[in-house]
Amino acid sequence: MIRFCRGHWQLLLITALLYIFWNTPVAAPVWMLVVFFHEGAHGLATILTGGIIEELVLDPRQGGSLTSRGGNFFAIASAGYLGSLLIGVVYFALALRTDWDRLLLAFCGGISLVIAALYVRDSFSVAFAVVTGLVLIGIAWKLPATISDLVLRIIGLASILYVPYDIFSDTFRQSGGSDAAMLAAEFGGSERFWGGLWLIISLIWIGLCFRFVLGPDSNLHLARPGPGRRS
Repeated sequence: MIRFCRGHWQLLLITALLYIFWNTPVAAPVWMLVVFFHEGAHGLATILTGGIIEELVLDPRQGGSLTSRGGNFFAIASAGYLGSLLIGVVYFALALRTDWDRLLLAFCGGISLVIAALYVRDSFSVAFAVVTGLVLIGIAWKLPATISDLVLRIIGLASILYVPYDIFSDTFRQSGGSDAAMLAAEFGGSERFWGGLWLIISLIWIGLCFRFVLGPDSNLHLARPGPGRRS
């Protein structure tokens, strides 16, 4: 246990800080970005299954919605939680195991600007998407690669930690209106059945991610290896 804490103290500290400040303005940009991932994953599933996105809306009270036409409803409804988790896992894994931090952060910022231009209409959502995109691109362009790495770790870890909590909160602590409720109304079963299934899948993915990505030491160090995969 001591060896684990020593090898991963930075991630443990980030986790503790996210937990402490999650419901405060300090962490607001992070959790809004996780919500953005959730709605963006719905949108990606819509496009990939032949549907059309009409509008993406973000709510400053930690919510959001996507209006779309067509596409595969099962894939679209399932993509919100599981898709945003997959995005978090990919960002987290690439931040820890590669030196593509700047490229990935700039890509994330660019996607945010594209979504703002194509699918966002209301003033808050436009402001958040544009500012987020410009900030992420600015960090990738102007600041050291280590900062991009740290930002990706925070984003990825926040999504990984928040998705299971969000599933449990939306489908077990309160009922009605969740993606799971819509899936239950369309395909049968209960809201808790679909929420429980997504929760199990998410925990398996998170366990596999931590098992194969962390390694003996995940801490950031000033000395960086060359391009490619980290040892």
